[in-house]
Amino acid sequence: MIRDIITIDHEKCDGCGICVTGCPEGALQIINGKAHLVNDLFCDGLGACIGDCPLGAISIERREAEPYDEKVVMENIIKAGPDVVKAHLKHLYEHLQHDFLSQAIEVLQEKNLEIPDYMSSEVPCSCPQEAATQNTQKTGSVLKSWPIQLQLISPYANNFKGADLLIAADCTGFSHPNVQQRFMKDKQTIILCPKLDHVAEEYIQKLAVLFKEQNIKSITILRMEVPCCGGVEILVQRALELAQKHIFVKIYTVSITGEII
Repeated sequence: MIRDIITIDHEKCDGCGICVTGCPEGALQIINGKAHLVNDLFCDGLGACIGDCPLGAISIERREAEPYDEKVVMENIIKAGPDVVKAHLKHLYEHLQHDFLSQAIEVLQEKNLEIPDYMSSEVPCSCPQEAATQNTQKTGSVLKSWPIQLQLISPYANNFKGADLLIAADCTGFSHPNVQQRFMKDKQTIILCPKLDHVAEEYIQKLAVLFKEQNIKSITILRMEVPCCGGVEILVQRALELAQKHIFVKIYTVSITGEII
């Protein structure tokens, strides 16, 4: 189908990376000093990254781009060179796109091309959490990584290895006066809304991978007293069952007036 999709002028691009954080779908990465659209699949063509580019290197074009057809996408990825192929496979792997990953590998095999070690930690990734700053001295925040919204995180990210997790309902951060120092300190934080985030099965799958692969030490759940917030506990429990893991879980409930009950 013909649809809108971004294009990058590599003559103008200086590799500053600002566009990467401006792309919520994670379709952009900096490879060999230039921004690349590593996956047509994750580009919605809305151009959220255009306003972030200080050099005007990004624009929208209308071209043939069949949605959800990984084999078509791979034809473009291969033309960009082996580094982009490696980054593309890692991107699919970390975002749990296993069906598309299998299709991409099939294309490489059909063309007798080498399949890179996309699971290696040495592969550079410019997804927001991999590029997140670890220096919190300027802000005084205890936040250890970014993003923290469950839809945006990768369960394979290195910052989760051997971590103590805080899984918090969105509203708790605005209801309890000392969430950072009491609950977030020394933990990796994940936030979600069990009522408004209509992706429960995706959350269960993602948490299950996180629990299974990252040797998580403990889980702290922070929820509100309202009934819908019980969904946080249900999601965590189902993910633990799916991962077949027994991890210590501690649950705190915040009242609508901000006290722990």
